[in-house]
Amino acid sequence: MDTQRKNSLGAFIILTFIYFIVGFLTTVNGQFQGPLKITFLSQVDELKNTLTTLISFFFFLGYLLNSSLGGKWINTHGYKKTLIRALTVMVAGLLMYSLSSWFVVNYGDACLQIANDTIPYGYFIFLLGSYLMGTSAALLQVVINPYVAAYELPHTQPVQRMNIVCAINSFGTTIAPFFVTGVIFAGVALESITATQLMVPFFLITLCVLVTTLITSRLNLPDLQETRANSREKLKHSIWSFRHLTLGVVAIFFYVGAEVAVGVNVNLHAMELIESGKGLSFFGRHHLILWGLDLGIPALLATLYWGGLMVGRLIFSLFNNITPRILLTVMTSIAAILTLIAIISDNLWILVSVGLCHSVMWSCIFTLAIKGLKKYTSKASGIFMMGVFGGAVFPVLQGILADTLGGWQWTWLIVVVCELYMLYYAQIGSRIKDEECQ
Repeated sequence: MDTQRKNSLGAFIILTFIYFIVGFLTTVNGQFQGPLKITFLSQVDELKNTLTTLISFFFFLGYLLNSSLGGKWINTHGYKKTLIRALTVMVAGLLMYSLSSWFVVNYGDACLQIANDTIPYGYFIFLLGSYLMGTSAALLQVVINPYVAAYELPHTQPVQRMNIVCAINSFGTTIAPFFVTGVIFAGVALESITATQLMVPFFLITLCVLVTTLITSRLNLPDLQETRANSREKLKHSIWSFRHLTLGVVAIFFYVGAEVAVGVNVNLHAMELIESGKGLSFFGRHHLILWGLDLGIPALLATLYWGGLMVGRLIFSLFNNITPRILLTVMTSIAAILTLIAIISDNLWILVSVGLCHSVMWSCIFTLAIKGLKKYTSKASGIFMMGVFGGAVFPVLQGILADTLGGWQWTWLIVVVCELYMLYYAQIGSRIKDEECQ
């Protein structure tokens, strides 16, 4: 019994740490929208916001195109081998990040002309790296989500375990904005950032992930046969025949769209307010100086948002008597109200407070969507992760609207629409009607 409990905790710790890496690098990718807007897209005028948000679009495109591959790999090769393959893809994506900056530094004149805009080829290399990183994140989550939900720990519920790993994931997303501004760019003001500063930090992160991959390959990660089908076993039902799963995929599409839109585009809205002279301050300070480094108010907004997700997940991981349906209903309602207030008042500090509400939505939706699926669980996880593509669609749609409307303020209505659909899923869409799931 002691050995079994130790192994259970060890596997949980391994997956939690990898989930931290996923959250950290997901936000690092998003936080490069602002710096790359300055360094790679300085000669772009007409499509600057659209091209900037394409960084997140290509990241989440990896989820749409490759998530189902993760479910197939788990059924064929098991959880551990799929995990190693996903980490290898992450290493390749990080190498593309370093290569993009190297290319811009050494071949800065190699550009593509689109209409009146001049775009360096290094930008497109970065997009490829973003796509590989998104693919890796998708594959890793296809492994981790069902594993954590099904791998029992004493005195815990599936939604609690999901909230714990998601909280650690959020810790990664919380420190990532300051890592970008304070470590990678060493506190240099945003307008003074150069492409040269990207190469070495990304190479060092690559080495860190490579070491993690090698360590993980040697650790014990027990397989969970009851959550996956044998590679030769033909499943009786189509995965799309489960109504609560299908609507759950749509719900996660809207959730991740809202989560990422706030997390990555609040920086761009803050930059717009600063550039327009309206001002943006934190307790009267227009610059956030820490140990001589200018960490920036936009980075603080992103950190508060992702920090809200972390704090909320830690708090709700302590509760085991609240059902996912009730929790999702309450939080989506509050988030919709807060977002409307933020839009009307054009107050970004209120907007980032929705992070507390967003904190539990992923675990609630995932738990409701895979309930009762048994051998369909691993395949369902791959299908479920396709919904994360919402993180590509909504931020780019918001960027297009910002270019069209001439500002970001009213584009946040997109988030309100997302919250309302999740409210529908909590009340109606998540109810199981399939006899095979009873």
